[in-house]
Amino acid sequence: MTKIDQGKTQASKPSNAPDPETVTISGYEVDPCYGPAQIQTTSADDVTRTQDRIGEPGTYPFTRGIHPEMYRKRLWTMRQFAGFGSADDTNARFKYLLENTKGTKANTGLSTAFDLPTLMGCDSDDALSSGEVGRCGVAIDTIEDMHRLYADIPIDKVTVSQTINGPACVIWAMYLGMAKQRGIPLSDVGGTLQNDILKEFHSQNEFIYPPEASVKLVVDTIEYASLHCPKWNSVSISGYHIREAGSSAVQELAFTLRDGMEYVEAAMKRGLDIDVFAPRLSFFFNAHNEFFEEICKLRAARRIWSKVMKERYGAKNERSLWMRTHVQTAGCSLTEQQPLNNIVRVAYQAMAGVLGGCQSLHTDSMDETLGLPTETAVRVALRTQQILAHETGVHRTADPLGGSWFVEALTDQMEADTLAIFDEVDEMGGVVEGIHRGYFRRSIAEASYRFGQEMEAGDRIIVGVNAYDDGGDDHAVEILQIPHEVETVQCERLEAFRKQRNDDDVARALDEIRNAARDDRNVMDSLVEASITGCTLGEMVSAMGDVYGRYTGGPEW
Repeated sequence: MTKIDQGKTQASKPSNAPDPETVTISGYEVDPCYGPAQIQTTSADDVTRTQDRIGEPGTYPFTRGIHPEMYRKRLWTMRQFAGFGSADDTNARFKYLLENTKGTKANTGLSTAFDLPTLMGCDSDDALSSGEVGRCGVAIDTIEDMHRLYADIPIDKVTVSQTINGPACVIWAMYLGMAKQRGIPLSDVGGTLQNDILKEFHSQNEFIYPPEASVKLVVDTIEYASLHCPKWNSVSISGYHIREAGSSAVQELAFTLRDGMEYVEAAMKRGLDIDVFAPRLSFFFNAHNEFFEEICKLRAARRIWSKVMKERYGAKNERSLWMRTHVQTAGCSLTEQQPLNNIVRVAYQAMAGVLGGCQSLHTDSMDETLGLPTETAVRVALRTQQILAHETGVHRTADPLGGSWFVEALTDQMEADTLAIFDEVDEMGGVVEGIHRGYFRRSIAEASYRFGQEMEAGDRIIVGVNAYDDGGDDHAVEILQIPHEVETVQCERLEAFRKQRNDDDVARALDEIRNAARDDRNVMDSLVEASITGCTLGEMVSAMGDVYGRYTGGPEW
């Protein structure tokens, strides 16, 4: 398997360049046929080496999955993303999703999308929030909003994922404060905090504080979860947004795992026991259109992570070696043109995630390039998972593609290229130094540019966009509209909330946050108490900003 130079542009492409139809999105030239000779890990006279590299499902190095029977014993969690308008609007959508998954053998989890002001740590009445409140997710300003968001939902029985990064520790503190006020022990709440701030500097840009302080806050949540919330994944190390920014599958794999290693090193430097916190680390990957590449990416990821945890960091608990991952189908692959085609794309991407061995899965709705998903589109996305689970038979055996000469060769190649990227990052001094040098952004931009050129040249066909365009508008779908009154009502509620609280108590709570940050203590206790006291999201974020400062980008940006 040959890796094509991804830096080549169409203008400079040599005359003997391979046929674009033979090259994957990540730049691998695929041979017409594969056999034993093309697999570096297998041969008829080296069974031991084969078992060491590929093994069996549920055994180290977990190439074939982290559980022996995988979905035959327990289906993946069907986790649907929801968040728009007010907390009441999103609460209604949550209840709809829970109702529509009754009777399934799969576990059901909720995944919360927050609006842009919340993602940036701004209150809804902040001048910067104008026009954005409730638009791309739910607006959360106070613990009162958190109560309304999860009203009547048994949060001690349903796992909750929260897609939040820069102000993740504050949103999580509000959630935990809400659980305390409902009388639910923190040891009973389960879920996942995305909380992967490093990838924000690589791709999504929703950072608030400098990288060093941001990593410190992630470690605060890891430590707090280890002590108080044994069922909670305190950080979901995310390649999804790296891929959405235009990276290749290999870059997504390498950058994600290396970010995870950075958190492990920071937590160990604080003195945390790797076998206490590592079992609760989780991952979040993208499932794009290149079917086999996506499957092999997950297989390689498990093998790399288990070896790194065992050999580089000395983990001994088997669960510390597991790479547990959520997969979401690729939003960046969806097209505004002929949006019904997106249903087909999502179905194949979802199957790749399952064949790759994910633990939970989100299927995008067909209309997400046009606006927030309608109820009809969400239902189709959920039914896609249910058809996959109950009608295709993919759950009947673990890693059904394991042993395929092509799949094993591609898994090996992606692993080797990922390890080479690790070496580059290590030579720089780690991820934070790579951020300051602009390494990650530059690499992603180059991959994105190459893909764009291939698409414009017609070498990479996108159905309904640069091929098979019928020119009609008969594929139009309904678009969900968020009325402006959502913002007006949210700001009115926020004003009323501020009037009924004790201002002196709020001031003391904010001072305690500043003191914890200034003294380099874990800020979580002070954030939980401040949430219960009545501090707003923006106030708590600003209190930490008074100590950590705000990040606007390094010299390479």
